[in-house]
Amino acid sequence: MAVMGMNCASGSKALFTGSDLSGWIQDPGHAGHWVAKDGLIDYDGRSTAKDPCLWTEAEFGDFELEVDWRFPRAPVEMERPVFGPDGKETGQKVKVRDAGDSGIYLRGNSRSQVNIWCWPCGSGEVWGYRTDSKMPDDVRAAVTPKENADRPPGEWNRFVITMKGDRLTVVLNDRTVIENARLPGVAPKGRIALQHHGDPVQFRNLRIRELAP
Repeated sequence: MAVMGMNCASGSKALFTGSDLSGWIQDPGHAGHWVAKDGLIDYDGRSTAKDPCLWTEAEFGDFELEVDWRFPRAPVEMERPVFGPDGKETGQKVKVRDAGDSGIYLRGNSRSQVNIWCWPCGSGEVWGYRTDSKMPDDVRAAVTPKENADRPPGEWNRFVITMKGDRLTVVLNDRTVIENARLPGVAPKGRIALQHHGDPVQFRNLRIRELAP
């Protein structure tokens, strides 16, 4: 379903200054790996921190988050699994141009992760809920992207991520890929993280607008 990209400029604040990582927890193991340069957060995939993800210092409850991201590494052809609209793997695999894996952690934990990757289903998927066989079928289906809206590897993509209560909506490149998905048990508040998955990834234009509960 096509939508106009939501604009959280009004009442929003920058999560990244464009010049340094103030506002983010800077573990010594991140030094030289998670870096601010040329208006980007640039990650080489090699942090030696015990937790190699980059976390905000502040916690957030309900919010609308804008973030641009891309994989700078040259893609390689790999086989990846296909999911049905119910979120379950079909048993089929297809070849994709894979340039890496990352994600955005919401409310302080990896379970509520908006995935960034090159798999056939596209980015926006919520792995911790989709793969949990104890979750109701409607929950697993809702956290499976409606379509693959990713741009080719190396190009910039834009997420607009909205968390309201236990409901998640993800717009990727002006396409709603996750809509009002329920995340049972998600914390009411927590930090946001840029995920380490061992791959180079870049972020820019990170802005957040906190919403009234």
